Amino acid sequence: MRWNLPNILTALRLIAAPGVAVMFLYFSRPLADWFALLLFISAAVTDWFDGYLARLWGQESKIGAMLDPIADKAMVVIALMVIVGYSSMSPWLVLPATMILFREVFVSGLREYLGDTAGTLKVTKLAKWKTTFQMIAIATLFSQGVFEHYLALSVEALDDQVVTRALDAGGADPHGLRWQEAGMIWTGHLGLTLLWIAATLTLITGWDYFVKALPFLKDET
Repeated sequence: MRWNLPNILTALRLIAAPGVAVMFLYFSRPLADWFALLLFISAAVTDWFDGYLARLWGQESKIGAMLDPIADKAMVVIALMVIVGYSSMSPWLVLPATMILFREVFVSGLREYLGDTAGTLKVTKLAKWKTTFQMIAIATLFSQGVFEHYLALSVEALDDQVVTRALDAGGADPHGLRWQEAGMIWTGHLGLTLLWIAATLTLITGWDYFVKALPFLKDET
């Protein structure tokens, strides 16, 4: 094993994956949302840097190639688990999240079964785009949690009539409730849109891997 900087960044991303969930165990919201968002973004950035540095410095290694997809999957799966767990269980969120989780388990099972021939399931450019959309969608949905809970805290401290006037387009808004509500709505819509795009790419790439694996799944006659 060669523990160079690219491999260390990959390992740190893998360690950060459960850290996203841990934030919600030890911090109250919206502080937990902030910490989870910053940790997730930091880890997602390393996903680009570790591969770039490994190629630039000629430090590509077997352990890096093994850890990189595991770290990506761990980040996505754990983050989606947290987001769905703290959501209202809307089908618009649960369905694409389920599609993504199913595909990740399915492809991992294929690779495990194929063993030495798993090289036929190399990561494609479309799969990289899939991961990019997943990361951006999840970061956006964590942002929605930030807006949502700042709005909830602001509303809780105000009289109902003050809130009604503030959220009225023509009323005074000294507490910034309108921009908090707008932030919550737009990040929610954008996050879900990106998640559905990611889920669609997830199914397409999953089917592509299955087709490539089919010749190795046939019984000998």
